[in-house]
Amino acid sequence: MLMAHPVVLQRLVAEYETLRDLHAENGSPNTEQRMQDVAYTLCVSTGTHDIDAALIAARHQLPGARPEDDSLLFAG
Repeated sequence: MLMAHPVVLQRLVAEYETLRDLHAENGSPNTEQRMQDVAYTLCVSTGTHDIDAALIAARHQLPGARPEDDSLLFAG
């Protein structure tokens, strides 16, 4: 399986989290659509099928992630 570059994953995670926060505040259709697009990209990039698993997988691939660090299980 191809692996996304850690910088790409970091940007995708940050963008998804920002969009999630924006959607929680105003719920606009544009924000919802972009959030779904980024979630899909994260899933494809990590070989997962749902956003929670994609976020966990992406965070495990980021520099400084430790396999025993269970704080990565919190998807916020």
